[in-house]
Amino acid sequence: MAQQDTDQQHAGVLPVDDEGYIVDTEDCEEREQAWRERGTSRPITVVGNPVLHKECRDVTEFGAELAQLAADMFASQRTAEGVGLAANQIGVDLKVFVYDCQDDEGNRHVGVVCNPKLAELPAEKRLLDDNNEGCLSVPGAYAPLARPDYAEVTGQDVAGNAIKVRGTGYFARCLQHETDHLYGYLYIDRLSKRERKDVMRQMAENEPRYPVVAND
Repeated sequence: MAQQDTDQQHAGVLPVDDEGYIVDTEDCEEREQAWRERGTSRPITVVGNPVLHKECRDVTEFGAELAQLAADMFASQRTAEGVGLAANQIGVDLKVFVYDCQDDEGNRHVGVVCNPKLAELPAEKRLLDDNNEGCLSVPGAYAPLARPDYAEVTGQDVAGNAIKVRGTGYFARCLQHETDHLYGYLYIDRLSKRERKDVMRQMAENEPRYPVVAND
């Protein structure tokens, strides 16, 4: 398939490889910058905010408002120095996440996914990676969490086109983490009570390095 022109890429419409997965590793700096410069950085919601603890609404309208949301999310992600951000992390109840993340091979991936669903993996692809995980909505805290080191997500781009995204290692973790957010789960929900308590202690002891929304 021919490469789309730059304007289309900046609008979130990416080319597709021979297996049907989007090519999100090309022109990453230019695409991320184009998104970010059109956006406004917003403060991050933190654990305890109700919007983080319920399933978000499906995206049903694909237009200028959604594109602006994605731009604001890229701007917010850059301010917070994150690698992925879900819409409810800036208080918006919609199934959208953005990412700017490297995989195990050092390839940078930049993109937007709406209405994501994680694909079920065959047993041979369920190799676990138990590295540390953190979250912009749990600032200053980290804990080991075992997740598959390969992930596939299906969904839609900001124009409503069906897409497939795949990743390994850290990027696979990002895809799983952000999809979890949109269904009302934080990574700390997958920890033991002891581990969760330690994460919350870390959060209490560290000042956020980016603007956050205070919980009432």
